[in-house]
Amino acid sequence: METLIPILAAAVRSGTPILYATLGEIVTEKAGIMNIGLEGIMLMGALTGFSATLSTGRPWLGLSAAFAVGACLGLIHAFLSVTLGSNQVVCGLAMTMFGGGASALMGRNQVGMTIKGMAPLDIPVLSELPILGRVFFSQDIMVYISFILVFFLVFFLRCTRPGMDLRAVGDNPRAADAMGLPVARIRCTYAILGAGLVALGGAYMSVVYNKFWAESMTAGRGWIAVAMVIFAVWNPMRAALGAYLFGGVDAFQLRLQAAGTSVPTPLLMMLPYILTILVLVFISIGKGRKISLSAPSALGVPFYREERD
Repeated sequence: METLIPILAAAVRSGTPILYATLGEIVTEKAGIMNIGLEGIMLMGALTGFSATLSTGRPWLGLSAAFAVGACLGLIHAFLSVTLGSNQVVCGLAMTMFGGGASALMGRNQVGMTIKGMAPLDIPVLSELPILGRVFFSQDIMVYISFILVFFLVFFLRCTRPGMDLRAVGDNPRAADAMGLPVARIRCTYAILGAGLVALGGAYMSVVYNKFWAESMTAGRGWIAVAMVIFAVWNPMRAALGAYLFGGVDAFQLRLQAAGTSVPTPLLMMLPYILTILVLVFISIGKGRKISLSAPSALGVPFYREERD
């Protein structure tokens, strides 16, 4: 068991950027807005977080700057999708291409540089628990914030009036509008907040996890987060499970490479993505109706107040 504990702890760290991105997309989609531009937003968040931390020496400023940049990108996506009623899939693809190109261009002079980043922070008493203490409570503070965020979103979506308003806007915007809810404003707000969380996932990779910047360093994790939303059926708790499952496979393949296995490196690097595909196929077989019922009914559908059924 002792040999598994470092792998499990690494799984939590490796899955944290995907968890932030998945939670951000869940919030966005609960409002009825589909944003598949997560890869580009994560890359911009990673570059912004690293650049700000490199220039100031303060990781918190880097993470805050990344959230702000992600929120700005979310504002652009909201303006195109909500205000102009543009195709949300096309807008998301444009966001991905923009983020990938802009981050590579603006970050070309910072490749190879390193920062101090954040150190792990043991939680008193809890970090001394057998197995669980070293896996969950000897991590950095951003991991602890992700734990809190998961439970907060579960409570927010199920037990609070603003959370119910959010779900109403995503499921039936016309009924929500008839109740007096500002549909466009709610959709824009959560699209912005969700994109900010996605950018935090990218910043976690450059500021906390790797502590350096490299072109395309998210390596498809934004697309994995899009798939994780379906795997989680829009449930934050299941999102955490899926993120850590992916992180575990990623950590395992890295350790196999370090051990000098004879398995080709490209094949090992494919393992997390193969697992994601297999999991999606597995949960889709015989459960398509359950997934469709869990998805917000108005997801990806523009809303215009002047239209009447």
